[in-house]
Amino acid sequence: MRIGVMLDVDQPLAQVRAQAASLGEQGIFSLWCLQIFGFDALTLLGLIGQEAPGVELGTSVVPIFARHPVALAAQALTVQEATGGRLTLGVGLSHQVVVENVFGASYERPARAMREYLQVLVPLLHDEQVSFQGETLRTNTFGPLTVKALAPPVLVAALGTTMLRIAGRLADGTVTWMTGLHTVAEHIVPTIRQAALDSGRPAPRVAVGLPVCVTDDVARAREQADAVFRIYGALPSYRAMLDREQAGGPADVAVVGSETDVAATLERLAAAGATDFLGALFGSSEEKDRTGALLAALAREHRR
Repeated sequence: MRIGVMLDVDQPLAQVRAQAASLGEQGIFSLWCLQIFGFDALTLLGLIGQEAPGVELGTSVVPIFARHPVALAAQALTVQEATGGRLTLGVGLSHQVVVENVFGASYERPARAMREYLQVLVPLLHDEQVSFQGETLRTNTFGPLTVKALAPPVLVAALGTTMLRIAGRLADGTVTWMTGLHTVAEHIVPTIRQAALDSGRPAPRVAVGLPVCVTDDVARAREQADAVFRIYGALPSYRAMLDREQAGGPADVAVVGSETDVAATLERLAAAGATDFLGALFGSSEEKDRTGALLAALAREHRR
């Protein structure tokens, strides 16, 4: 299992770049940027690529309603070229409250929107001309995009059965968030693997993102997880995964404990079929440093 860190993009740019450089020097396998209402994730990764040579760079995730797939394909290929082929492009629907209130778009039939988006995005990334007339998207490109970079893998933020099947058929895997061990093992992995198999595609990547804290005070850390990540317990898509896990909230799926405890949990995730772990560090500054150091050490070990 490849081990990475979700960067804290709520910091000033200089601090994000410093965090990336430090984790890269320690040997982390991958660095991931989410996109909500702050930095543009792909632009940020283009900068971070200079700070952390040799590290995989990923978006987790870019909302599809914010830009046309032709524009996203061009931007992703630009970052891929600039970083020497280290990009993994994670895309997602975001949430109804964001799509309708911030982007002013319709959230009707979101699975259809993702399916049509991938039918335009993926061929463009693979140096193809695209003519597509869908219900939500239309495009007739004049030819392939002129950026001649290797197509980055595309991961879809897929949690429900329908979305996992779309990801398995049309993309290279999924990236999850706030989804616990048992749900990964019993729902996420078998559903997307079967969809990929039925479509004659390679085994998909399953990148599992979770809060993580190496600490000597587990009870306090779990209380902090519920406070810091509270919003995710209320958003419908994540709430459904927490309910499937029989988890009360983020504290119940956060990876918390000593170095030994955290490493053991990651081993269980790997055994469940996770191909990547994306850790969102939380806790005190000292705890974040301990957590980052452990994840980097495990990443170095898994490389061998």
